[in-house]
Amino acid sequence: MRSNGKFSDQRVKRGLFPLSTFVLFFLLFALLTTLQMVMIGQAIDYKSLPARNVLAVLVFWVAAAVCSTLLTGLAIRRHYQKPIEEFSEAARRVAAGDFSVYLPPKHPMDKTTHLDVLFMDFNKMVEELGSIETLKTDFFSNVSHEIKTPLAVIQNNAELLQKKQLTEAQRQECTETILQATRRLSSLITNMLKLNKLEKQVIQPLPQVYDVCNQLCNCALQFENIWEKKQIDFEAEIEDRALLCADEGLLELVWTNLLSNALKFTPEGGRVTLAQTSDDREITVTVADTGCGMDEATLQKIFDKFYQGDTSHATEGNGLGLALVRRILELSDGTITVTSTPGSGSSFTVKIPRSLPQEEQQV
Repeated sequence: MRSNGKFSDQRVKRGLFPLSTFVLFFLLFALLTTLQMVMIGQAIDYKSLPARNVLAVLVFWVAAAVCSTLLTGLAIRRHYQKPIEEFSEAARRVAAGDFSVYLPPKHPMDKTTHLDVLFMDFNKMVEELGSIETLKTDFFSNVSHEIKTPLAVIQNNAELLQKKQLTEAQRQECTETILQATRRLSSLITNMLKLNKLEKQVIQPLPQVYDVCNQLCNCALQFENIWEKKQIDFEAEIEDRALLCADEGLLELVWTNLLSNALKFTPEGGRVTLAQTSDDREITVTVADTGCGMDEATLQKIFDKFYQGDTSHATEGNGLGLALVRRILELSDGTITVTSTPGSGSSFTVKIPRSLPQEEQQV
């Protein structure tokens, strides 16, 4: 495509079919015709042809080369150059931040070409980029909310502490509220830094043999006040002892995040279950609740590091916990799966290979 004697894209300096293409076709026809004449030379004495016939042959070669160049160029421009120009324009729009770009395939699904596959892959890439951009925007909005809320609490209670007429009990209450807000801020920043380091593999797991059952019990007891306050029926089905060779500190983050989510999204009077089993090859831990549950769309995104299923901010969270869990399990060669039904609760199942040294395997 040209405009005012130039290509529509000023970066393009030469077309797909320059003069060299015409010359190539001309030489090709000359070679083929000459070979044909040599092959049938006994029937036609081409050496005695009049000059006008030789000129006619040359004109034929030129005409054939021109026609071949034009027809081939037309086909190339129609089937390749124009789609490539569309692709280039779409890529520029995406680079400028427009993620609504869509390139329709040029052929039906039963007749797709490599170009159609390229367009489909491009559309998928743009969809993913748009999704990531949306999640990033939501993430910064969520983080701003999570930071502003405890900061406002700290500021309000600090101003209250400046008042001289406060009783000692009121001062203690203000102090405790400030401490809770600072812990929330600290947890947010810690999770962000840990996830960033884990993704960049700055933190590497340091496996050691330890009793995962004891760890699960200790993690659960950290939330005893929460389940008692919400009158949640907490059930634990854990073996007496199960050895695991993994990074104890990182896996503690996995269990605390899963338990925290289960208790957070389970209403008063609900039930949370922590179950653990093991065999010679792996440890299986399941955290199940009777909370609000999740629909299919939420299930597909809950492990994305910027995603929050609860956009109302009715519950505390910043969309980093499950992303942190998944990354830790990836580094530990573990897996996590989830099943959920809206209104009926969710169940997260973690499987981790035991990876015990030879001398520990009989224990």
